[in-house]
Amino acid sequence: MSVDLEKRRNCIPILYTKGTHYDVGYDMGRNFSGVIKNFLEIAESLPEYLDAYGTPQGRKGYEDTLNSVKNSFPQYVRELEGVADGAAVPFHQLFLLHMDNVILSAANKNTINYPTGCSTICVNQKGNEFLGHTEDALGSTLNHYYFVSAHIISDEPQGKWRVKEEKFTSLCYAGHLPGYTMSYNHHGLVFSINTLSAKNLKPGKIPRHFITRALLSASTFEQAQKILRDSGCGAADGCSVNMTFLNQEGDRLFHNVEMAPCIDKECESRLNILTISPGETLFHTNSYLRSEEEQSNESMLESSKARLCVFSQYDKPKNGEDLKRMLSDTRHNCHRVFSDLKEARVKTICAGIFDLVGRTWSLYSDRPIDNDPLVVLPLDIKK
Repeated sequence: MSVDLEKRRNCIPILYTKGTHYDVGYDMGRNFSGVIKNFLEIAESLPEYLDAYGTPQGRKGYEDTLNSVKNSFPQYVRELEGVADGAAVPFHQLFLLHMDNVILSAANKNTINYPTGCSTICVNQKGNEFLGHTEDALGSTLNHYYFVSAHIISDEPQGKWRVKEEKFTSLCYAGHLPGYTMSYNHHGLVFSINTLSAKNLKPGKIPRHFITRALLSASTFEQAQKILRDSGCGAADGCSVNMTFLNQEGDRLFHNVEMAPCIDKECESRLNILTISPGETLFHTNSYLRSEEEQSNESMLESSKARLCVFSQYDKPKNGEDLKRMLSDTRHNCHRVFSDLKEARVKTICAGIFDLVGRTWSLYSDRPIDNDPLVVLPLDIKK
């Protein structure tokens, strides 16, 4: 009997792992080797990245970027080496996926322009505090993701931020490091990521995937800002981070940080921060809303505008049911909030809702308004 690989599966594996960065990476690769190898065979963007890597300019951009990551975050390079070794796949292919369009920029090739993206809604009402997120990606990513719940303890402080211990749970694309989708850590940091397409990318700087991986170590909002700003090097590309801390004192606050690449000879990312207080709502998709940033990928910008327009047609969400309804919206012909059309190049691979009062994380493999969650995880944080 053949299996339809394009069919949406009601399945999400979860790995619990403890050890060094390399140990955790190796466990990810070893346990998910099948799905990682399959993803590398069908990933739409990888052939173009490999072509760019094969040029002298692309190879130099790759080496410069890898050296910068090794200098700032050698522990995450070891972690990715562990994934490659555990899955028995080439390290450079995984690193190219983490470089994303930066490798194309290094080789002076046109960047890939698909309407890729995610939608995030933060609800901040009394007794109803939620962060909801649709995880959207190219169709090949459907059914190629998993949870990783890791506890990393190092003998010596690691990397530029001198981290000795990390404990987190993160949704991961196959072969990717944790931190670039939906995640929380044991300090109570909860966050989601929206990809942004800055036009001027910076080979030799730190790819966003590694900066958001480092974000999993943050214990305060001040520390999170420091990690995203990455003084001394800076980001190679951009993203939007939606976050809150469960253990913060006083009222619930949500923060949206638009991170843009450093410019010219500057050595830090550029940040634009918006904070919302009780009674307010935050929407973010895949375009810079407040930063004066030159953007590429017109199809993604069009999709982002359409999804924000759909959200504007709703009354302000007041509870979890309102949030599920908005995350499940399919009214737009092309740019659905929950993209489930079979012919769509970009699909919503899942949706997640963090209940910050109930301290749970619900993951849906299909539209939340019509389905029970596939799993509900408790948010396990330090007391």
